[in-house]
Amino acid sequence: MEAVSTNRAFGGVQGVYRHASSATGTDMTFSVYVPPHAEGAKLPVVWYLSGLTCTHANVTEKGEFRAACAELGLIFVAPDTSPRGESVPDDPAGAYDFGLGAGFYVDASEEPYAANYRMWSYVTDELPALIAEHFPADMARQSIMGHSMGGHGALTIGLSCPDRFKAVSAFAPIVAPGRVPWGEKALTGYLGTDRSGWRKHDAVALIEDGARVPALLVDQGGADQFLADQLKPELLEQACADAGIDLTLRIQPGYDHSYYFISTFMADHLRWHAVRLG
Repeated sequence: MEAVSTNRAFGGVQGVYRHASSATGTDMTFSVYVPPHAEGAKLPVVWYLSGLTCTHANVTEKGEFRAACAELGLIFVAPDTSPRGESVPDDPAGAYDFGLGAGFYVDASEEPYAANYRMWSYVTDELPALIAEHFPADMARQSIMGHSMGGHGALTIGLSCPDRFKAVSAFAPIVAPGRVPWGEKALTGYLGTDRSGWRKHDAVALIEDGARVPALLVDQGGADQFLADQLKPELLEQACADAGIDLTLRIQPGYDHSYYFISTFMADHLRWHAVRLG
């Protein structure tokens, strides 16, 4: 693992790191904020998954999480959203919603994407092992959150691994990718046309099929340009009501899909996570 940069912030260290990934077959870059802590202490870990077109840098530079993480004693990990490199296949038309920057947190089975687009394995297996080895992380206390496509990833991973993640939250998540254009394009391209194979990567379908977590926190901007066509939080609301999951869904008037929205409510989410991480 190579340190690309490290900077002092709020008494802790904000680092950006690069390593050769066996999951994706490429170099991968990620960021980690480690708050101030006593020597030898092990700290809980919050995973943040970013949205379409993003890298680790978007939340690292715009998320405004460090002050809260320093106060609460939380390690904050932000992976990239897809494999990258000259040999990595992209959307044939160069669209923003598939290929580079749009891994959708799945392990692709369709060619030519299967060799590199293994973001599920990267986020749930390879990168956690690296974090446990190189940082003062208490891997018995992990939580996960994300934005948009990353909100989809946080919900599906959290619902699939409820014993690992003590808290799950999202900003403007794609809650039912099998029912919206972004998700239909991505899941078809990565997983094929058999929709039954999509269900484990669809939060609403996972809940319908029996996946459970004690509680979810979702913030959604009321002025989000993608709200009606791509996000559809009402589908998650209905699924949680039917399943008895305690969903806190907050529609924030006037807020859009940007990091102005995310940074406004980031500390709320981190405090919610900290309570559940103990």
